[in-house]
Amino acid sequence: MKPKRKKILLYVVLPLFVVMAAGGFYFYKEYNRVHKDTAKLKPDYILKAADLVREFEANEQASYKKYQDKVILINGVIKQLEKDDKGFYSVVLGDTSSMSSVRCSIDSLHNKEAAEVQQGSTIAVKGICTGFNADELLGSDVILTRSVVNK
Repeated sequence: MKPKRKKILLYVVLPLFVVMAAGGFYFYKEYNRVHKDTAKLKPDYILKAADLVREFEANEQASYKKYQDKVILINGVIKQLEKDDKGFYSVVLGDTSSMSSVRCSIDSLHNKEAAEVQQGSTIAVKGICTGFNADELLGSDVILTRSVVNK
């Protein structure tokens, strides 16, 4: 082999191959990544549903910074149990005298437990806080995703 070809192979082709292999490995790992089961995670905060809603209504930005992407264990009365057309459940917790609530989207792995709860009962739900929908007319909602009914 000529020295010029060796240099091209050493400085261009080999690094390009290494970058492509690393990129392929990264995309493979991301594509096959699974979330940790929320039921096994330790909560960062334990609150009553009405207290969490009040905190967000009082200062949305500070509350969002405090609770964003944190695991929260919420205690409250089930105001509503919703099932969408795909069979996924959402549990709405909060004070029945208020329009505001905590809306918990149940993790699909734990749909069975959500199907067993009854409206009006008091339960604990653990989930990850992802946002807040403020609405003065219809009531505000704190949103928890990947939620599980805590036992």
